[in-house]
Amino acid sequence: MTFKNQNTYDLMVKEGEEASFHTRYERAVERFAQSLEVASRYESMIDGRPVSTGKYFTDTSPIDTGMVIGEFSLGGKKEASMAIDSAYRAYQAWSVMDLDKRLVIFHKAAEIMRRELFEIAAAVTFDNGKDRYEAVGEVDEAIDFISFYAEQMKRRNGFTEKKPAAYPDERPISVMRPYGVWAVICPFNFPIAISAGMLTAAIITGNTAVLKPSSPAPLAVHMLYDIYERAGVPPGVINLLSGTGSTAGEALVSNEKIDGIAFTGSKEVGFKLLASSLRRIPIPVITELGGKNPAIVTEKADLARAVAGVASSAFSFSGQKCSACSRAYVHELVYDDFMVSLLMHLSRLKVGDPREKGTFMGPVIHQKAVDDYLSHISLAQRDGIVHTGGEKVASPELSKGHFVLPTVVSGLPEEHHLIKNELFLPILCVQRFTDLKDAVRRANDVDYGLTSGIYSLDPEEVNYFFENIEAGVTYANRARGATTGSMVGAQPFGGWKASGSTGLGSGTGMYLTRYMRQQSRTTVR
Repeated sequence: MTFKNQNTYDLMVKEGEEASFHTRYERAVERFAQSLEVASRYESMIDGRPVSTGKYFTDTSPIDTGMVIGEFSLGGKKEASMAIDSAYRAYQAWSVMDLDKRLVIFHKAAEIMRRELFEIAAAVTFDNGKDRYEAVGEVDEAIDFISFYAEQMKRRNGFTEKKPAAYPDERPISVMRPYGVWAVICPFNFPIAISAGMLTAAIITGNTAVLKPSSPAPLAVHMLYDIYERAGVPPGVINLLSGTGSTAGEALVSNEKIDGIAFTGSKEVGFKLLASSLRRIPIPVITELGGKNPAIVTEKADLARAVAGVASSAFSFSGQKCSACSRAYVHELVYDDFMVSLLMHLSRLKVGDPREKGTFMGPVIHQKAVDDYLSHISLAQRDGIVHTGGEKVASPELSKGHFVLPTVVSGLPEEHHLIKNELFLPILCVQRFTDLKDAVRRANDVDYGLTSGIYSLDPEEVNYFFENIEAGVTYANRARGATTGSMVGAQPFGGWKASGSTGLGSGTGMYLTRYMRQQSRTTVR
C-alpha cells in the first residue's frame, strides 16, 4: 500500500471544501484567542506528572507581544536529572513491548492529531507567527511523520531480518535495538512537525525520551506531549523538560546518562553537541543544522516558475526555514527580466497579521531577529544594492509585533557575510552568472549543503546540476518552492556538509535506523 500524505488544504480544495478549510481555521483561531483571556501555566512533565520549579518565563506572540501565550516553567539541572531517571525506568518495559502493541499507540496519536488539526494549527500561528497554510501544513507534516514511521516499522518488522548463513548449521539474524534515553531538542520554526519527527523516531524504535521545547515557541511541543499521553504512551516514555537552552537544554545534553541526542537548530550549537558526543562511551548525535540554500536560474528557465518558486522559498514564513532560499544565481541573459518579475511578484504579496486570509508573510520570531535583520540590511546597503524591503513594516496596526519587509539584495561580493552565512530571515541575495559550471561552483562554496534548486528546461543542465550540486535535497523547476517543501515519504530531508551529521534524511525508513544499534544474533543448531 502506497503511503499517502495528509495534505489537508490540497485535499479539501480538490473536494470542493476550500471554504470549509478557512472557516474551520478561523473558528479555531477565535477559540484560541478566547483561551488567552485566562492565564495559563505550563510545567515540565516528568514521569507523567507536572513538576514545578516555581520559576517561569513568559512566552508572547510575535504577532503582538501584548498577547501572552503562557508562562512556562524554568527547569534546570535537577529537573533534567529527574526526567532522565524517569525515562530510564520506563525504558525497561517500553523497549521490549510487542511491536504491534506499541504501534497501536502511534496510530491513535496520529488520529488525535487529525481530529484536532485546526486547533493545533491555530496555536502554531499565535506562538510562532505562521499563516494558515504554513501552520496547517506543519500539522500535516507531523501526522505524516507519525503515520509513516509506524508504517515503516510494521513493514520492516522493526528492522529485524534473517541473514544468509555462512555455514549450514548456523541461523543468523540481524536485530536493530534501541540505545536507551534520547534528548530531543526542538526548534521554534517547526515546533510540532520537526518535534514530532524526532520524538516519534526515537520512541517508536523502543527508546525513551526527554523532550526540550524551544523557548521562543514552546506551546506546540506541550500539545504534542499531551497528544501522546492521551494516545496511551506510558508515563516516563516521554518526559518534557521546560526551560531555556542555556539552562534546561545544557543540563540535559551534558548529563552522562543520555544515550543519544537529536537536535535541530544552529550550526554552532550542533557542532558543540557533536564534539560532546565523544565521551567515555560515545553516543549518537543526530543533527539538522540549517542551510545557505541556492537556486540557479539558467537562460533556459521558465521564468514564471522560477520567480514563483524563489519567492515562495525565500519569503514564506519570513525566511525562517533551514531550507529557505537565501541565494539566487541568475544567468545574465535573463537577469533583468527575472528581477523585474520578482519585484513585481513581491509587490503583490501581503505582509501582515498571519491570522488574516490574504497574508503571505507574517512576523519574525522575536526582537533579536528584528535587530539581526536591521544589522544585515545595513551591510547590504553599504556593500550592495537593496531593491526592495530593507526596513520594518510601518503599519500602526502591526507596531506591537515583529514585522519586517521581504528584502532583495544584489551586487554583493561573493565572500560577503550575507552570501556565506545562514541568516534565517527574509533576505534574498541575487547574483549574476554566465556559465552554469561557475554557478554551481559558487552555489557549493559555502559550509552548508541542505537544499538546492535549479530552473532550466534543458535536461542536460538539470542533470549537470543534480550530479554536481553539494546538497542533500534538490529540486528542478519546482514552482511551489525552489528549495523548500519536502514531503514525508517522498523527499528524504537531510543535509550534507555542515547541514547534517548522519548522511540520511528524515521522512524515510532508513532514518529510523539512526536511533537504533545493530545486533547480530547467530544460533547453531
